[in-house]
Amino acid sequence: MNATLRRFAFLSLALLGLGIPPLQAQREKLPPDDVEIVEKRWPNAKRTYTGLRYVVVTPGKQDGPSPVPGNMVSVVYKGSLLNGTVFDQADAAKPMRICVGRGDLIEGWDEALQRMHQGERWILIVPPELGYGTRGRPPSIPRSSTLVFEMELVDFGNG
Repeated sequence: MNATLRRFAFLSLALLGLGIPPLQAQREKLPPDDVEIVEKRWPNAKRTYTGLRYVVVTPGKQDGPSPVPGNMVSVVYKGSLLNGTVFDQADAAKPMRICVGRGDLIEGWDEALQRMHQGERWILIVPPELGYGTRGRPPSIPRSSTLVFEMELVDFGNG
C-alpha cells in the first residue's frame, strides 16, 4: 500500500472513530419533475446529505437540546403533497405525540426532529425515499410522492 493510500485509510478510520461520518455528496433524491417546483417555491431551503430539505420558518431555542432517539415529541403539523393537497394534520389543540428514532415515523421526520429545537417551525420537504417510497400510502399519498410538512416541535422529553 502506498503512503498516500495508508494516510487516507488512517484518516478515514480516525474520523469514524470520532463519530464523524465520511464525506458524502448531497445526492438529489427528489423526482426530476419535483426539483424545479421545490427550488422555485423554497429557493433558500437547506439540504441535508440524505436529500431532506427544510426551511426554518421560526427559530427555536438554539442553545437548547434537540430530541434524541427514544424521546417523546409533541408536534403540530400539516402534511401535504407538492400540489397543496392536504393529507394529514394535527393542530395545537391536540398535537401528535410520538417517539423519535424507533421506526414509528417516516425517515424524513426522524431526521428532521433530531435537528429541531423546541418551539421551532419548519417547512420540511421530504423526497419519496425518506417518506412513503414507491408504495405511497393509498389512497391519500400516491406512489413516489414528494411530501411537504409545515411542522412545529412543541415539546419533547423522556417517555
